[in-house]
Amino acid sequence: MMASVMVTRVTGHTYHLGDCPIVEPQSGFEMSRFLGMWYVVQKTSTGSRCLYYNITQSPEPYEYTIEQVSEHPALGVVSVDNKYHYTGTLKVPQKDTPARMTVKFPLNPIGKSSFVVFITDYDTYAGIYTCQELPASNRRSASILSRKPILDKQYIDKIRLRMSGFGVNPYDLSLIDQSKCPKETNIDLGIDPDTFSASNIAAGVRKAGEKIGDGIEVVAAGGKRVYDSVNKDSEVELLK
Repeated sequence: MMASVMVTRVTGHTYHLGDCPIVEPQSGFEMSRFLGMWYVVQKTSTGSRCLYYNITQSPEPYEYTIEQVSEHPALGVVSVDNKYHYTGTLKVPQKDTPARMTVKFPLNPIGKSSFVVFITDYDTYAGIYTCQELPASNRRSASILSRKPILDKQYIDKIRLRMSGFGVNPYDLSLIDQSKCPKETNIDLGIDPDTFSASNIAAGVRKAGEKIGDGIEVVAAGGKRVYDSVNKDSEVELLK
């Protein structure tokens, strides 16, 4: 029996009427110090596990790559150790406000979102806020980041207090378990702006499905290529 594979994102947002709120960015922000790996320890309404971001400099000035890595929700349901890589682009539209950026991920059909770093000490903690304008409404997400898998409560409280100033309900934040995240995984699924073709998904997923096993559904849209590595010894290429 053949399994299909579903490329999807766990919600991670709340929906609201009207425009996105104004969130004050970190003053004197230095992006060079913000680059690197950040564990997401709390995030708006998400079921993700082992979620972290890796932010790197792109060749273009004032442009960065953000890689979101987590346990894939569909594969996790059937207890398959896996990593789901989802890569987007951060841009700084106003050079005098570098902490106020935009972010675009390939599977988001609506377009870019705001991406504001509203608090950070660069070495220990950070808080980010994203908001995407929709017709007569918006969808928002707030995240608490840490350089280590566990963040001290004093920093969490500090970030939550700042969040409350722009209407984030602390009860909307989900705790993200970083304690039992496997370093080596059986399945590595990656999506980025240069990889992924919805028209080719069936063929590639068919091969991956035979290796992954039953009970996994994978659906995809947008982008240009997807690959699935099983035990790091094979790659399913979906590029036409």
